[in-house]
Amino acid sequence: MTNHPLRPWRQIERRKSREIRLGDVRVGGDAPISVQSMTNTDTSDVAATLAQINACAEAGADLMRVSCPDEAATRALKEICRESPVPIIADIHFHYRRAIEAAEAGAACLRINPGNIGSATRVREVIKAARDHGCAIRIGVNAGSLERHLLDKYGEPCPEAMIESGLEHIRILQDNDFLDFKISVKASDVFLSAAAYQGLAEATDAPIHLGITEAGGPVSGSIKSAIGIGNLLWAGIGDTLRVSLSADPVEEVRAGFEILKALGLRHRGVSIISCPTCARQGFDVIATVARLEERLAHIHTPISLSIIGCVVNGPGEALMTDLGFTGGGAGTGMVYVAGRQDHRIDNDRLIDHIVELVERRAAEIESAKAHKDGPE
Repeated sequence: MTNHPLRPWRQIERRKSREIRLGDVRVGGDAPISVQSMTNTDTSDVAATLAQINACAEAGADLMRVSCPDEAATRALKEICRESPVPIIADIHFHYRRAIEAAEAGAACLRINPGNIGSATRVREVIKAARDHGCAIRIGVNAGSLERHLLDKYGEPCPEAMIESGLEHIRILQDNDFLDFKISVKASDVFLSAAAYQGLAEATDAPIHLGITEAGGPVSGSIKSAIGIGNLLWAGIGDTLRVSLSADPVEEVRAGFEILKALGLRHRGVSIISCPTCARQGFDVIATVARLEERLAHIHTPISLSIIGCVVNGPGEALMTDLGFTGGGAGTGMVYVAGRQDHRIDNDRLIDHIVELVERRAAEIESAKAHKDGPE
């Protein structure tokens, strides 16, 4: 019951894009929309950087970006790439030597702007390094760092300037017969980003990386990103994404998956449906949901769970979830399994009992999946 039926009003027709590979992760085509984040450690501190990468990977990150501002960072990158559980994207600005070193160190992708790393000769050297080491490239256009000639032409950052910048960078790669690239056109303004991405999607078949750059803190940034990224995904645009927050990178990964889960584009972990509470609640819904989110963070299997304070909406929500609990009276509530009333439990046993049911359900799903995928 985790996945809702694909009603006509629920279906999203994704834009057709070319597929590229970042290590063992497919991006574009019919590949799942991947979620990524970026480390904020000193890259030369290998242990701290890997710890952050591992935490994000545990939260579901498919890809991780690592900044490479100097030679010490690219030296450390070799061990980071070797030990990382997910492919690494090296973030490069201006220094073409850092891009070459990152490709040699094992990066799966270089985040650069080809036009910003020097002469045509230097660009060719970077492209050769990427090609020789099986490394993709992400063109990263940002409204805050547009080329001077485009600002002179358009007067300010605008969708047309961002699209033109992106297409100029694409042309550089194509002129060098390099097609393993994806592209982003980010801005901190939702309207500017959306318009730029919409125009870009019509102008190229390259895989598109979505993001609202410098979105803000955990709450405001997540909401801003959900509006911008969510609307583009709803329109079928986007092959990979990052939610950019002034927060722990793990929070970016969680926010990214929540956006995808809300649109039915990815399913991972426990999706809790809960009420905002009122005087009718039969138990402390807010505290219960907070505790369940913490206790169930280790579950990766897609499972839906409804936690509703009273019988007004509880039974109806439980019909559409794998497991559910609806508050009643006298300190007890009803447990639902697969949409049906199953048994009552006391409120003081609620959290431990629901955790046990979810873990048991996840084990059953994974066992059935292993049996289905195993040898006959």
